Amino acid sequence: MSNARPIPAAAVRVAYHEELNDGQRSALLSWLSFTGTFALTRGITYSIRAGRGPFRNLSAGGEHLHHYLWGIGMLAGVGAIAVRGEDRHRRHPGVAVCYGTALALIVDEFALLLDLKDVYWARQGRISVDLGVGGSAVAGTYLAARPVLRRLARDQTSTAAPDPAGDPSPEPAQSAR
Repeated sequence: MSNARPIPAAAVRVAYHEELNDGQRSALLSWLSFTGTFALTRGITYSIRAGRGPFRNLSAGGEHLHHYLWGIGMLAGVGAIAVRGEDRHRRHPGVAVCYGTALALIVDEFALLLDLKDVYWARQGRISVDLGVGGSAVAGTYLAARPVLRRLARDQTSTAAPDPAGDPSPEPAQSAR
C-alpha cells in the first residue's frame, strides 16, 4: 500500500512552469496531444467499425474522407504560423497542441498515404501498428514530462518526511564512559 497523497493541480502547474523551458513545454504539449488524439481516434474508428456509438464515417460526393485529411489541413496551418507568424504566435501552446493532434491523425492512416493497399483493418497489421504507435506516444510523453514528474516526486517526498535538521528538540548527548 502506498502512502502517496494526490498531487494538487497547482503543484503540477508550478512544476510545469518552473522545470520546463518554452521548447520543453511545447514538446510536452505536442506529445500529450499526439497520445490523446491517437487513443481517441483509435476508439472512434473501432466504434465506427463495430457499428456502435454515435460516430459514423464522413463522406463527400460518395467518397470517404479519411482523417489524415484533417491532419494535413491542421499541419498546413501550423506550418503557416511557423513560417509567417510572430514569435508570440509560434510559441502559443495551441500551436503545439495542433501539431501533435495533426501528426496523430496523419500517422494513424500512414499506410494509405504511402499508397499501400488498404491494410488499415487487417487484424495483424492493425494490432502491431496500434501497439507500436501507442507505445511510442506514451514513451515520448513520459520522456517529455520527466522533469515535471521528477519535481513533483521530489516535492512529495520533501513534504512527507520530516527534516531531521529542523527538529527543535535535539536528543540528549550520551555520556562517554
